[in-house]
Amino acid sequence: MLPALPDGEERELESSEEGGTGEERRPERHGSTYHSLYGYRSRSLTLLDTNLPTEAETEFRSFIAKRLTKGALFEGMGNVASVDLSIPECKVGCYYCLLKQENLLETPILESDINAAEYVVCFLGGSEKGLELFRLELDKYIQSLKLNLDVEQKTLETYVNPYLRSWFENSICPIQRVVQLFQEKLAFLLHAALSYTPVEVKNADERTEKDINRFLAAASLQGLVQEGTMTSLCIAMTEEQHKSMIIDCSGPQPQLHNAGSNRFCEDWMHAFVNGAEGGNPFLFRQILENFKLKAIQDINNLKRFIRQAEMNHYALFKCYMFLKNCGSGDILLKIVKVEHAEMPEARNVVTVLEEFMRETAVA
Repeated sequence: MLPALPDGEERELESSEEGGTGEERRPERHGSTYHSLYGYRSRSLTLLDTNLPTEAETEFRSFIAKRLTKGALFEGMGNVASVDLSIPECKVGCYYCLLKQENLLETPILESDINAAEYVVCFLGGSEKGLELFRLELDKYIQSLKLNLDVEQKTLETYVNPYLRSWFENSICPIQRVVQLFQEKLAFLLHAALSYTPVEVKNADERTEKDINRFLAAASLQGLVQEGTMTSLCIAMTEEQHKSMIIDCSGPQPQLHNAGSNRFCEDWMHAFVNGAEGGNPFLFRQILENFKLKAIQDINNLKRFIRQAEMNHYALFKCYMFLKNCGSGDILLKIVKVEHAEMPEARNVVTVLEEFMRETAVA
């Protein structure tokens, strides 16, 4: 089941279907970005790599040491905070994560430092609020570093330093790059993500393909529906369409085949395109989260109407009008159909609604 939002319709969104004009829409300055890598042994931190100015690094190391003393770090699970440093950004967002090396390198470069069984990896940039939106992506980025520390790293300069320097481009900017690449065609990507339509990317370079897949994953309701429901939806969409949506990146602009859209996704596409003027990656992620929040609200409202319609014919009409006016009735009906597959009365309501929608489409 999808998690119900507090008080259903009473929860106020910071954005409307068009992306809203709330506080989240204000461009957030992210300025310069920084990183630090520390070896952690016997409750002491040893600097291994950083691009922070010397004075700021000393301040920052003191900040991290206090966090470690409080036991505030868990291996592989990053934390986000704000920290005041003597750098132009003043208060800056900080992501920090404890990383345990499972297999020590046979030939350590620095006997006392690089051979440490634990590391603290830190990224600084943007604000605490902005980085919190990307915390899971940064956790994944850290895990890749862990694997390469074990296997591929020969020197800090050849692998670790470039990897750490690229954290912002690789973890924060993919959504922004996809918005800039697809522009008005972004509506098709949003529709594919919500409807669990399989997507195949062709003739794209490695970074572009990864960006598209990350966008689709971030825009989907994965984690917000039961795993069984998600699996059933994927199977249903594959069987229904017999075709994946094809994204051909061989030209300057991506060409899409077997693509679908609806009014809901088109409205939100405009929110993304309008936000592109500010060029802020944190803004795009907030719009994406609001997009999913509105979709969840609509699903929960439809499910409530369906429960009422099991006993009330007028509520059945309300279901129909909601589906007709919400802009995403095609997707919502598929989702609730899967969720109510084992509930006879609700399934009957869904069957009637499907017939209504087909008749409306023919008319």
